[in-house]
Amino acid sequence: MTGSLEYYDENIPCLAACPVHTNAGMYVAAIADGLDELAYLTARLPNPFASVCGRVCAAPCEDACRRGAIDRPIAIRALKRFVTEQYGPENDGSRDAHTWDRVAAAPEADRTTRVAIVGGGPAGLAAAHDLRRHGHQVTIYEATDKLGGAMWLGIPEYRLDRTVLQRDIDAILELGIEVHYETRLGDDVTLAQLRNDYDAVFVGIGATLGRGLDMEGSDADGVLKAIEFLVNMNRGFHVDVGERVLVIGGGDVAMDAARTALRADDYDEAAGRAPVADAIDAARTAMRAGARHITVMSLEQREEMPAHEFEVEEAETEGVDFVCGRGPARIVVDHGHVTGVETKRVVRLKDDEGRFAPQFDEADIQLIEADTVILAVGQAIDLEVLGPEGPETSPRRTIGVDDQTGATSLADVWAGGDAAKGPRSLIDAIADGRRSAADIHRALAGEEAAREEPGQMVTLRQFHRLDDIYDSYDRIDPPTLETGRRVGLSEVEIGFDALSARAEASRCLRCFANIQLDVEKCVLCALCADVCPVDVISLVPADEVDERAPAEATALVLDESRCIRCALCIERCPPDALSMGVWTGTGVPACL
Repeated sequence: MTGSLEYYDENIPCLAACPVHTNAGMYVAAIADGLDELAYLTARLPNPFASVCGRVCAAPCEDACRRGAIDRPIAIRALKRFVTEQYGPENDGSRDAHTWDRVAAAPEADRTTRVAIVGGGPAGLAAAHDLRRHGHQVTIYEATDKLGGAMWLGIPEYRLDRTVLQRDIDAILELGIEVHYETRLGDDVTLAQLRNDYDAVFVGIGATLGRGLDMEGSDADGVLKAIEFLVNMNRGFHVDVGERVLVIGGGDVAMDAARTALRADDYDEAAGRAPVADAIDAARTAMRAGARHITVMSLEQREEMPAHEFEVEEAETEGVDFVCGRGPARIVVDHGHVTGVETKRVVRLKDDEGRFAPQFDEADIQLIEADTVILAVGQAIDLEVLGPEGPETSPRRTIGVDDQTGATSLADVWAGGDAAKGPRSLIDAIADGRRSAADIHRALAGEEAAREEPGQMVTLRQFHRLDDIYDSYDRIDPPTLETGRRVGLSEVEIGFDALSARAEASRCLRCFANIQLDVEKCVLCALCADVCPVDVISLVPADEVDERAPAEATALVLDESRCIRCALCIERCPPDALSMGVWTGTGVPACL
């Protein structure tokens, strides 16, 4: 019996961990089997920014991957990049154009309903994508001269090639979306005007304000907020950071700021790109030899830092130093310009209730010299732009929303992304936009709202069996540029070739395949438990599983966390009570 179909969405760890419900296991297995187009369609179906995420996603799917309990998780994000490079908007033209139309085509018919999207970042663009596919008329109001939000202004180019980003955006706009650039909410247009002119409004204005430090010297020249520093660098403006840079903070933004500071001379003032003729010269060689010194200081110890481990490792590889367990006491200033930061040792980060409340040893003071101090200590939302009749806000100074739909206190206004949830990851923002788009569509279309086809379990007749040494194959990390070649704004990660991609994908345990039990056929012979090579199946007294069960009853227990989908139990079962099926609900293209 298949039981509750929603169970299978939750029982596939990578899918359950992904905010947009990408069935990562399905596309990884497809790559292993040489079915790259199927893999791309599976990755693209729930994610309009599949190409971008193949490069910079925080990859919660990898954190959840069951292979990690054996050795290391599958390199899921890099495998996504492998197929988007072949079939996504960034492909070199050698494949059929617009492969993504098979799962994300323009609407067959237009509706008369009109929706305004405020903010062209990941949440706003994701909402626009889905609403337009439902046939609604969609207009984006963007405060700057480019779409992309934090993907363009906050993510450094050495992590995300701007051509890839632009092509993902263009594919969304080609659905028939109107854009008003350099139109700022609160200045050029008000929320009240938009509510009057449109049937619904989605607000995705991001968290564009950097937080500072309330301490002596914080207003000196040379003290920069990380988000402002990254925006200026990514817009191509020259920022003179000097020889010694101190970044205060322990998150991913701090890592981006530190690694961008290393490349400060490589940003061309006119275009924000590295001058080709000067890419490798004596100045950059001197910088790599230590002429410029970048230090990240965090309150947390190294293992406690909120930044993703691979971000910290990449920063270390590029020569960034770390001072952990210390916080700023005061910023030292000479003639109006910063010269360093006095720091004090952290004694304790949290109070007895587990709340963030750092305590310091005021007697343990050390000076870190710096020409520039970059503050990566958080971001804030500009709530003033919402106007006096805007939606209710939360105690955290975000737009108050329903967590599941993004609905605000105003019946025709939704919000998502950093503006509603605070600074989070790219994939979380995309998920917010998609959830709100679904709720807006339900509100506007009523009974005509498209309903997802109910999922089903497709029984497998052939099983992919891992070989006996499946657990001896170690992870193949995505290839990166050698440290000495990390000059200019070239992408550091360069992607898998076909041979490496298939080898890495073959490590997948294929958790999307699920063992099914027909309880009417089962005779509790225990032969399935006897043949299982990893002791997944056991027969126990039923009251150990459910105290309401009769004492004489027996329960068959399957430990999903250990199952390797070898199907030996199915082959051994005399009454054919066991089978294996693939759940084709969330995250699986209908074209399968």
